[in-house]
Amino acid sequence: MKTTMNAGRPVREFVRTLVLTGRTMTFDSVVASMRSMGKGSWAILAILLILFAATVVISYLGWMSAVGTNVPTAGYVALVLGVIFSLAVGFGLMALVFYSSRAGYDEPARLVQTDDASSDPRPKWPDQ
Repeated sequence: MKTTMNAGRPVREFVRTLVLTGRTMTFDSVVASMRSMGKGSWAILAILLILFAATVVISYLGWMSAVGTNVPTAGYVALVLGVIFSLAVGFGLMALVFYSSRAGYDEPARLVQTDDASSDPRPKWPDQ
């Protein structure tokens, strides 16, 4: 039974609704898709969550160990320039990926023969 959103719809059902990539998924469909995940997918998810937790802990410890440290203005300028340069390189490379994909440069190689081509694939040299 497909439910629609109206004034009489319970708040609990509205809260359980998730909006992902422009389409609406209910909590039940998310649970169903989680149940369909295999053991390998769960292992990858667990490893990624452990790595994320370790990253948060190490970031916190690094941030707390720098309390009271004075950073000169040149340090902040270098930090800002490094971030801007890294973002520019990332944006540029992603633009090249999209351009090459849309322009057809990512297509597999194929042999193009003209009508007058012979069946011999070897190149013809002028002295032959």
